[in-house]
Amino acid sequence: MKSKILLTAFLSVSLLACAQETPKVKHKKKNTPTKTTTPKVKFANAVDPICNMPTEADMKDTAVYKGKTYGFCSSMCRDEFKKNPEKYAQK
Repeated sequence: MKSKILLTAFLSVSLLACAQETPKVKHKKKNTPTKTTTPKVKFANAVDPICNMPTEADMKDTAVYKGKTYGFCSSMCRDEFKKNPEKYAQK
């Protein structure tokens, strides 16, 4: 009986200690202004041509095709566009 109580107490203390070690991460708000010098770009597309997500002026993943700059939500979408830009480019 005494060993069950000690085991329960030990496990409780261990669980509480682990729970306190969990890092507390503060995420930035999406609309928080940042101190970047990246110029805002007007994209030829209003939505990502691969996944249809809306484009924003501060997107980092871009590709230029026939003199027009296209914005993408991720490097994966940009790479897919580069494989066959004629398929995705707006006419």
